[in-house]
Amino acid sequence: MSFSFSPGMGPRSAIHQFSGENVEAKEGRLFNWRTIAEILVFLRPYRFRMLAAFVLMLAVTGLTLAIPYLIKQAIDQYIAVGHSAGLPRVVMMIGGAYLGLYLATAGQQFILNWVGQRVLADLRAALFRHLQALPLSYHDTHIVGVTVSRVINDVEVINEFLTQGLLSLIGDMLILAGIIVVMISMSPQLALLTFIVLPLMALATYLFSKKARSAYRKTRASIAALVGSLAENIDGIRVIQAFAQEETVEERFREVNRRNRKANIDAIRLSFVFLPSIEFLGTLSMAIVLYFGGRAVIDGTVTLGVIVAFLAYVTRFFQPIRELSRIYTTMQSAMAGGEQVVKLLTTTPEISDQPDANPMPPIQGKVVLDEVTFRYREDSPNVLHEVSLGVEPGQTIALVGPTGAGKSTIAKLIARFYEAQEGRVLIDDIDVRTVTLESLHRQTGLVPQDPFLFSGTIAENIRFGCPEVDFEAVVEAAKLVYADEFIQDLPADYQTSIYEGAVNLSVGQRQLVCIARAALADPRILILDEATASVDTITEVLIQKALSQLLQGRTAIVIAHRLSTIRNADLICVIDDGRIVERGHHEELLAQEGLYRTLYNQQFLEQEN
Repeated sequence: MSFSFSPGMGPRSAIHQFSGENVEAKEGRLFNWRTIAEILVFLRPYRFRMLAAFVLMLAVTGLTLAIPYLIKQAIDQYIAVGHSAGLPRVVMMIGGAYLGLYLATAGQQFILNWVGQRVLADLRAALFRHLQALPLSYHDTHIVGVTVSRVINDVEVINEFLTQGLLSLIGDMLILAGIIVVMISMSPQLALLTFIVLPLMALATYLFSKKARSAYRKTRASIAALVGSLAENIDGIRVIQAFAQEETVEERFREVNRRNRKANIDAIRLSFVFLPSIEFLGTLSMAIVLYFGGRAVIDGTVTLGVIVAFLAYVTRFFQPIRELSRIYTTMQSAMAGGEQVVKLLTTTPEISDQPDANPMPPIQGKVVLDEVTFRYREDSPNVLHEVSLGVEPGQTIALVGPTGAGKSTIAKLIARFYEAQEGRVLIDDIDVRTVTLESLHRQTGLVPQDPFLFSGTIAENIRFGCPEVDFEAVVEAAKLVYADEFIQDLPADYQTSIYEGAVNLSVGQRQLVCIARAALADPRILILDEATASVDTITEVLIQKALSQLLQGRTAIVIAHRLSTIRNADLICVIDDGRIVERGHHEELLAQEGLYRTLYNQQFLEQEN
């Protein structure tokens, strides 16, 4: 048995299984209105600019329809009859239409890109804000890399659809409808002959959409799995290298990469079949116009200008169809990613402020667990069973016991990272569920087993919990916990930059910075989660001195600490199978010859000797 931390039931035990993230790969609806409605909210602040883009899109549509008609007029009224007097005026109108088309298109694209970048930033900010509001239970059961894929990749394609695809879809549909109306008005018979290919086009589009719906959802699932696998392997690179498993991990990644490649190739293959089919149908329509239209010109039933206009309209008619393929691709990716983003945005935090929650008053430090029963999930066994515990202000309570006994779970409940299904957790006789989370967390501190430092400087990490304090307070906190000496030896002392993973500091140095961070925050309740478990004996002595300064005047919950802290604790509680089986002082527990003495003989006696 060991005193090392384990979160009870091991909520991240399924980290290698991407099953929870593969929902999007299943067959979904072609157009999920709920998803679109949820995402369109982010366009609301920019509705007037989107309205301007819509007006410009109408102008683009009108000018696109007008140009072939003006060319028809130039041919029939001036060129064909040899009347050159009015030709310059028509040519200027055509040139003006092209200029207007250019300006309207440029204006529309500028507005859409301007709005798109802001929607992109707003959506990512909302996701990040929501992720911070979600409790540890969510983050414990979701893969970091997949969450990153949601915030980066899925949001990107959603933004592209909202700001580019949606208006393009509307514009293309208007152009199609307009072309049909204009062609019928010029020559109903020739128009009907030209539209013979429409049933074939509709069939091709239907078959493409039916296959693409599933294909593009698979591409979103595969890219999420790829990012998740990559993030996990980079995070665990030290373990991979330590066990010489590079080839094994590379093979696993190669398989995930292969599935992503196959999913994308399958989606691309559909486009490679669909687009040439549309091109063929467009060419067939032009052949119909040339043959039947040419005969009609010879017979004198239609003019040459009509044929030229028809050819221009047919070319323009199939351009939106080809464009619809791209838009459909974007739409399917957006639907697949959007469903997951909306699912994330609408995930209700299991732990949140109650409507009538009040700020936590200044904490004195009394902690009570009243018949607390807890399990991590509804379908999992209880981790704690009717645990009752009382801690007076300023006391240090040590929780010891075998791995998985429930020690860290008790600490998480006190800090309200989780909530008990039964019983109450009271601080100063106030149920922690009745106060705001921010006011509670600002008065509680945590020194974890694995010290985590953010990118930035040493000073920025120490003042993380109190960003408003001055530099002198940062130095005083470091001196209080004996971190100042090693910091002064660094190349830029307190302004030394922390590398990713804090690899330029030893584990003990990282822990001292974390302790200084907790000291500066001045919490009334402090949780020490095996704060010296990963350091050498010499560093442990320094950290113990730092902790002795930090614990003065505070209520402390010490999880499975080493012997020196445990022996000095006001109360030792022995946890086994989610229950407090023994409690008392060091000498009292040794005299009982129970689980504590067994653990002491196995692990602590060697330390004492």
